[in-house]
Amino acid sequence: MRLLVTGGAGFIGSHIVDAALAKGWSVRVLDSLDPALHAGPPEFDPRVELLTGDVTDPDAVDRALEGMDTVCHQSAKVGLGVSFADAPDYIRNNDFATAVLLAAMERRAIPRLVLASSMVVYGEGAYTDSETGLPCRPGPRDEADLRAGIFDPRNPETGAVLIPAMVTEDAPLDPRNVYAASKLSQEHLAASWARSTGGSAVALRYHNVYGPRMPRDTPYAGVASLFRSALARGEAPRVFEDGAQRRSFIHVRDVAAANTAAAEALSGGGPGFRAYNFRAYNVGADEVHTIGDVARVLSEFGSGPMPVVTGEYRLGDVRHITASSERIKAELGWSPAVGFAEGMREFATAPLRGASR
Repeated sequence: MRLLVTGGAGFIGSHIVDAALAKGWSVRVLDSLDPALHAGPPEFDPRVELLTGDVTDPDAVDRALEGMDTVCHQSAKVGLGVSFADAPDYIRNNDFATAVLLAAMERRAIPRLVLASSMVVYGEGAYTDSETGLPCRPGPRDEADLRAGIFDPRNPETGAVLIPAMVTEDAPLDPRNVYAASKLSQEHLAASWARSTGGSAVALRYHNVYGPRMPRDTPYAGVASLFRSALARGEAPRVFEDGAQRRSFIHVRDVAAANTAAAEALSGGGPGFRAYNFRAYNVGADEVHTIGDVARVLSEFGSGPMPVVTGEYRLGDVRHITASSERIKAELGWSPAVGFAEGMREFATAPLRGASR
């Protein structure tokens, strides 16, 4: 396979490059190497062809696609951002860049795309009503509840507190911030491209990814990185709300393996994979853990101060979102291999990327 990885010098992209090389694939990377994101030149295996360029630049993209047969699109602006003032940057780096890439793929007749999507497209996760046991979709949490320390969402009709469940790919999509809206737009663009050109696209909805090479000290990073960064400064991790927010923390090597499994399925079919034009998959861990769990084990494994549960909250945050990854297991033959304790023990002392935004 001849694979182009956009954003291949980044956190997840660099692990995908490693996984693809391990399979003997030919790998090319297109990355802007933005100095705000990269402290210095990346260190790549000499088998990797590195092209420096921005995915919003049609000429750079066209050069990068020459001779490729599959694209793994990881380049993006990630995280919840600082304020709505980030919106134009998200649209440029996520949606406009994806449109440029897909238009060039059509010109080059490249038929296969693996897209990095995110759990954020769901908004809140899945819930059941505590009184009826039936599925229930919550509305936004009420700030009066949050101020009172009632963090779980309620049934918008009855006011009953809801019970979290596992979210599947068929759940309603409800992006609740600019980043989420941009990721869902990427999915829609990929699906439209596939229908228009006869190509095939897989969107991998990553849940909470962590592991070596994660960026440090940035408001755009994941919570695990923020906790690690605090511990590296000798500070206690600060946990918002009551720390009981449920997530599916997934190791970056497992995410890389999901990408190579998707690329293989697009190329030749997976164990239960049919030739969909577009198919979305959750990529999350089998184990459900809380944000408080992550802070605690990182403090323990890193021999640092124990976390402080602050009770603070942000209105844009979701309470619980945990993945059912049964579809990707059945259709692509992927399953997570790195357990929570093993992965967090490694992450507690693994190097982080030194640059910050």
